[in-house]
Amino acid sequence: MSVVEEPGIALAARGVSISFNGFRAVDEVDLTVRQGGVHAVIGPNGAGKSTLFNLITGELRATGGTVTLCGTDITGRNPARIARLGLSRAFQITNIFPNFTVQESLELAVNAAKRHTLRFLPFRAADVPDEVDRVLEIVGLTPHRGRLAKELSHGDQRALEVALALALRPEVLLLDEPTAGMAPSETGRITDLIRDLVDKTDVTVLFCEHDVPMVFGVSDYITVMHQGKVLVEGTPEQIRGNEEVREVYLGVDEE
Repeated sequence: MSVVEEPGIALAARGVSISFNGFRAVDEVDLTVRQGGVHAVIGPNGAGKSTLFNLITGELRATGGTVTLCGTDITGRNPARIARLGLSRAFQITNIFPNFTVQESLELAVNAAKRHTLRFLPFRAADVPDEVDRVLEIVGLTPHRGRLAKELSHGDQRALEVALALALRPEVLLLDEPTAGMAPSETGRITDLIRDLVDKTDVTVLFCEHDVPMVFGVSDYITVMHQGKVLVEGTPEQIRGNEEVREVYLGVDEE
């Protein structure tokens, strides 16, 4: 079902809530993600960020409110249906095919996205190689296409997971803690990748992250959550200068 949303809105949550045994984990959250940008959700541990993402992607069913994707109401739909409508997610724990090569992994994902077959070897649709090449170039894995996924560095494995999500040609890509477990030298790689996703494709990126310098360096807009609610939102400059944000988040140790 389509709903009326302001033009240029890729994803919107309106009054989204969920309770667990009387505890309001997400409390009437409003979130507006504009098309073609990078939107971060930050906040201290327990703020409700991951729960909100699970509500958006259908992993959890909201007890109140609505979620729309490009004007289509996706509230209460299952994750597979939401993915087909244009919302892909890469998780905090890397989720790849460890014993497949990078090339084989992408062939499988592209075939699945095109609904050709999951038995991708020896079958391969004529347009799959071009699509695989396109995605590999975007995420910078072309030189590693013949390597087994399990042999890649942690940073390259995260890039591969993003590539698998991109194979669905999503309207919105959700990244859950994309730099989790990374060395500082790898964090810059993921930061560059996120910007490349927006610059080289039409995808909109929504992510949650605890690496504050990374968030401020890559985001166009930031939503700060605290105790299940939206505390404040704005540009990186506005968030950095907000005293309430500094008190509840930026001035304390990271999770």
